[in-house]
Amino acid sequence: MMGKTDCLLDCIGERLDTRPAPIMYVGPSRDFNTDQFEPRLMALFDQAPGLAAKLARGQRNKKTKKLVAGVPIRLAHAGSSTQLKSDPAAIALVDEYDEMLKNVKGAGDPLGLVTARGDSFADFMAGVASTPSLGVGDVEKDPDSGFEFWKQAPPEDLQSPIWRLFQEGTRHHWAWRCVHCVDYFIPRFAHLKWQSSEGGEHKTTPAEAKRTAFVECPRCGGVLTDDDKAELNAHGVFVAPGQSATPDGEIVGNEPDSSTLSFWVSGLASPFVTFGQRAENYLAAVREGSQDKIQTAINAGFGELFSIGGGDAPQWAEVAQCRGEYAKGELPRGVRFLVMTVDIQKSRVFYVIRGWGARATSWLIDYGTLFGDTVEEGIWTDLADLIASPICGYPLRLVLIDSGFRPGKVEELPLNKIYDFCRRFPRLVRPTKGSSSPMRIPLIKSAIEVTTKGAALKTGLTLLRLDSDYFKSRVFERIRWPSDQPGAWHLPHDASEDFCRQIVSEARVRLASGRVKWVRRSKENHYLDCEAMQCAAAHLINAGRIPTEAPVRKALPRPDNQTVTPMIDDDHYQEQAERTYQPPPTTNSAPSFIFPNGKPHQYWGR
Repeated sequence: MMGKTDCLLDCIGERLDTRPAPIMYVGPSRDFNTDQFEPRLMALFDQAPGLAAKLARGQRNKKTKKLVAGVPIRLAHAGSSTQLKSDPAAIALVDEYDEMLKNVKGAGDPLGLVTARGDSFADFMAGVASTPSLGVGDVEKDPDSGFEFWKQAPPEDLQSPIWRLFQEGTRHHWAWRCVHCVDYFIPRFAHLKWQSSEGGEHKTTPAEAKRTAFVECPRCGGVLTDDDKAELNAHGVFVAPGQSATPDGEIVGNEPDSSTLSFWVSGLASPFVTFGQRAENYLAAVREGSQDKIQTAINAGFGELFSIGGGDAPQWAEVAQCRGEYAKGELPRGVRFLVMTVDIQKSRVFYVIRGWGARATSWLIDYGTLFGDTVEEGIWTDLADLIASPICGYPLRLVLIDSGFRPGKVEELPLNKIYDFCRRFPRLVRPTKGSSSPMRIPLIKSAIEVTTKGAALKTGLTLLRLDSDYFKSRVFERIRWPSDQPGAWHLPHDASEDFCRQIVSEARVRLASGRVKWVRRSKENHYLDCEAMQCAAAHLINAGRIPTEAPVRKALPRPDNQTVTPMIDDDHYQEQAERTYQPPPTTNSAPSFIFPNGKPHQYWGR
């Protein structure tokens, strides 16, 4: 991307010329060492007069071992545990770490084997360089300096070993000083722009992008071209989280407390490749529709993580933009009925309560987690209490529970705890199960022929089979729905970042065979499953057909002269509208109600 291997060669040459010591270079494969690295290493020796005179020639000059000033340079590859454990070294340099095996023939991690070679040297140093691969790369803005640093992601969300090492270190980022506003910023792919054609950005050809590509300064919006790159790199500095940079390039702030120095540089800073070439390569891969080529463009071209299916999934910040003016636990005026969806795990239960209104407009009312072993009865009692508790005085219309996870082993617990719980609420609660393959219709009802004792029964529970691809795609569609149009998808203003991130924890990928696959971008995806079931519930009760001016019960006045529009909680809207509503006796104070999140509420009306 930017000459990482040349940088390692410079380290080798400098150490051998000034203070010779044994060096081990580790490449990803034997062929890479002998066909690519060894000729470049010999070119280094031949072009440096001081090193050329110290190099042992003839039979002592082997393909995988050199002698310079009497000290060896070993070229080892990551596929051989014997080579990684062969010789002690004062310096170990690992190239393309992401390409290496996680475990070398049962001997362990290649980096661990290499660092063990330095136990004989007090000043041992190990250097690791690589192009990153797969993972979720989000940014976070430092409130003091304004720099947008790569945010630390959970290790389980990163398939890139080099990125995990980068997170463990000081996390220095290469920053440019804008030629317009003289403020420093960290360049990345998001700042690469190009002029759109008349058909819009998606119609821009790779050739057009190559001619018009530029970098936009996130501080002032200034246009930076390839003619500015030399000056940008000349005044560039490395800055770590917690630090800032003055216009003169002085770093303000303490160095991060870590024994590992880690650095990241964007491919945009490469002096060998223009902005236009980067844009052309990326758009060419996008137009071809190949996920592999898009990954290559992102990884190798910009030095950034590639998130599978990232182009089809919204970013969490886009989800956060759906936040409205109401608070969690409040019931907006347009809500007609409430639906709860539940995702069951081994030791936790995740739930989402959403209010649905005209033309499938919806509002997130509450969400949370109940903790407890789902094999035991206690957590199911808590869930039953939550279901039975009205929300601002109104009951739930429907509850869907994902039965994909079965608590307990069959031989130890023959009774399915989820099905047994659903039988306690035959009118309200329905078990669901998602299908990983496309279905003829999005939702299919099927009878479960199981009694409470496990015997066969034709008139048992009704299981709802859901097309996971259809309903998860519907969630993403609703996120991008205009907030002022019927069918909008709303969040409270205090919806947490964790909730927003879980909604985009999976991405839709179309494989070369044409089959669609949902790939996890993050381990925590429970609220996405709950929201997909919410769309299934709306489909089941035909929420999209609720008219904008749906008949509702008479609104009761509050003491402050505000009104609350009650929900329709019967199956037939017209029948409900024709009934005569009798308000409760007038009282001087509102009755108390404890909301499931533990906050006290008061409600007026029914």
